[in-house]
Amino acid sequence: MSKYELFIGLRYMKSKRKNAFVSLITMISIVGVTVGVMALIIVLAVMNGFEEDLKSKILGTNSHVVVLQVGKDGMSGYPEIMEKIRKDPRVVSATPFVLNQVMLTSQNNVSGVVLRGIIPEEEGRVTDITRNMVEGDIMALSPKPGKPDQSEVYGIVIGRELSGSLGTYLGDPVNVVSPLGRITPLGMVPKMTQFRVVGIFDSGLYEYDTGLAYISLPNAQKFFDMGDRVTGIEIKLDNIYAAEDARNRIQKALGPDYWAKDWMQMNRNLFSALKLEKITMFIILSLIILVAALNIISTLTMVVMEKGKEIAILKSMGARRKSIMQIFMVEGLIIGFLGTTFGCLFGLVVALNLETVVGFIEKLFHFKIIDSSVYYIDKLPSQVNPMDVFLVVLITFLISLFSTIYPSYKASKLDPVEAIRYE
Repeated sequence: MSKYELFIGLRYMKSKRKNAFVSLITMISIVGVTVGVMALIIVLAVMNGFEEDLKSKILGTNSHVVVLQVGKDGMSGYPEIMEKIRKDPRVVSATPFVLNQVMLTSQNNVSGVVLRGIIPEEEGRVTDITRNMVEGDIMALSPKPGKPDQSEVYGIVIGRELSGSLGTYLGDPVNVVSPLGRITPLGMVPKMTQFRVVGIFDSGLYEYDTGLAYISLPNAQKFFDMGDRVTGIEIKLDNIYAAEDARNRIQKALGPDYWAKDWMQMNRNLFSALKLEKITMFIILSLIILVAALNIISTLTMVVMEKGKEIAILKSMGARRKSIMQIFMVEGLIIGFLGTTFGCLFGLVVALNLETVVGFIEKLFHFKIIDSSVYYIDKLPSQVNPMDVFLVVLITFLISLFSTIYPSYKASKLDPVEAIRYE
């Protein structure tokens, strides 16, 4: 593209005063591209923020990798297995756990939960349970030395939502009932033990806060008659995105008798749904850019009609079809470039300061956009992914480029004799 094609294309951006409507359409096209790009960047940033927020909450309660024994009711000899696991360079910490379903009963209500037996001193190295505590202390789960087991009421930690559902708070007793009871002459009798609430946690996820409770590992082994066996081993890695490779290495080191699962496998359906929703939102919001592209086509078509005489003169002076096409493509690309640039800038400013923008809107219109009692979050999370921004800019620019081809081709095919005849 030579300088004169660029110069003429820039001049054509300004319409004659009698046809100022063309300039208005040009501005609308730029605004359309700007709005489309800005909307895409903001929505994708919010979707990324939701995904990261959900990921942090899930990993705050669950470990990165879990190892179970195949085909057996519990894992025996777990200290030796943990030694093998700790040899992996990605492993930061590993701790055993017991997991089983029980019923929690109080004077007010009954609820089914998953009871997890843990070592309180080690659990904080694998999950964020210690940081999620809002009342009490996770360390209170450890059995107190010097007291006989028969006289001691063991501690239990429950979620905030479960606490409200049962009407049981810090220091209150709660009964744990196991469906795996013992056989008596009268038949199967559920096993029941009373515990005392020594802590309440808030993970930020309703499912965990209503359906999860913690007791100490020795108490869990005793309650479920497991002896020295455990359900499995939970592992924390130095990089959550290296979980698949670490899982494969651990699986290979332990052999076929053990089964290793990483956090992505355990939550595949949830993150697949989020990814699908993100792709769907991208496609839907891209329609805004397609509408702006139609505006570019109509703008260039009107410019071609307005500049018929000038095109004829340029052709008479020896301008080639390629040059004529490039002149009008310049205008379309400038519309796309300006719209993409403004949209990217405004989108990034809003996405990076979304909490401030949302707070301003809430204060201005006196309503709450995010109600924490309904949505379980108190703000719109936002995280800008550079790759998403690059894809938005690239796709927008390509759409703008393709929208210039047809009007530019029509301009290059204009017959100079026909154009001048009616002037």
